[in-house]
Amino acid sequence: MKIARRIDGLGTETAFAVAQAAGEWKARGNRVFPFHLGDIDLPTAPHIVEAMNAAIADGKTGYCPGPGIPELREALADDIGSRRGMTISADEVVVTTGGKPVITKFLQTVMDPGEGVLYPNPGFPIYESQIEYLGGVPLPYRYVPTADGFAIDLDHLRSLITPQTTALIYNDLQNPISAESTDAEREAVAQIAQEHDLWVLSDEAYFEMRYEGASRSIAALPGMAERTVILYTFSKKFAMTGSRLGCAVAPRAVAHVISTLNTNDESCTTHFVQWAGIAALTGTQEPVRRMLEEFRARRDAVCDLVNTIPGMSVEVPQSTFYVFPDVTDTVRRMGLTSVSEFAEQALRSTGVSFCTREHFGRRQPGEDREYIRLAYSGIGLDDITEGLTRLRAWVDSV
Repeated sequence: MKIARRIDGLGTETAFAVAQAAGEWKARGNRVFPFHLGDIDLPTAPHIVEAMNAAIADGKTGYCPGPGIPELREALADDIGSRRGMTISADEVVVTTGGKPVITKFLQTVMDPGEGVLYPNPGFPIYESQIEYLGGVPLPYRYVPTADGFAIDLDHLRSLITPQTTALIYNDLQNPISAESTDAEREAVAQIAQEHDLWVLSDEAYFEMRYEGASRSIAALPGMAERTVILYTFSKKFAMTGSRLGCAVAPRAVAHVISTLNTNDESCTTHFVQWAGIAALTGTQEPVRRMLEEFRARRDAVCDLVNTIPGMSVEVPQSTFYVFPDVTDTVRRMGLTSVSEFAEQALRSTGVSFCTREHFGRRQPGEDREYIRLAYSGIGLDDITEGLTRLRAWVDSV
């Protein structure tokens, strides 16, 4: 029996492969310091859990509308709009089973086979996977290091556009590199999208996972709301990764298509989880504040320690829960052939587990620096300190 050829274009979220290797190493009795997966080790707030349990007890366990229950769509429209300086109506909101399905359904809605889609590289690997799986032409645009972190190579982005390019995926507050656009860069991306009549997916999973400053949405810029789909998720802000709740905010015609795809794919998002989402949006935000305080302390500890390891350097990001250190000099001084070899040896020598640049899209021509990604959302301060101290001692010993 054959398997459909389109499966050849289907990738995966590669952090889970690293998690499997780390799990196997741990199962052999070894200590593991998990910097690899952007899960959250803090519990979902009690009032959210209570709302979910109450909804189950109240019988909200059956089917519900494909685009989401009206109460949640209204709450999302109000919250997302007010935080971005936009007016959003409930019929522009489609509830989804997490943020990730918005990527696939956006591409299914706006991209025909053979059309090009621009996407960040390094970037969330599901962008590349879904473009190829659905028959599109992947057009990865790159970032360049600056004194303040990373910036989009706008000239490179422009050079990739052809008459067959239909969409641009834009991830401000970026995974894995924690890059955040300046106002000028965000406006330049918006101008490019309008000049070339491109649809835009604005992945805003980390919009409120920030420690300083204020987030801004490209969708709020003039001329952008009518061509932009916002990806929103409850996973990060509300520590609801396993609840699988998110939404797309889209122009009405696109929202209608995504709602139809919902009906075809999963019928609806779990009914009682949606009531938990309402509680998350409208209830106390104190758990969010406390989580951000904890993550800020972890960020500071990670950056301080990384910058003491010979050959490593990283800027302190203002958002997300990742850092993306340059480890080029470390890899070279240790005589290793690749950053992948560095990651494998680090796990076995220190127990520190992390993803590398290779897990976030294919390398682009001319790349000559080596990077790793350290996620600090699932590892406490004591383990951060012990793990990175072990890593430093190992590097020092070579």
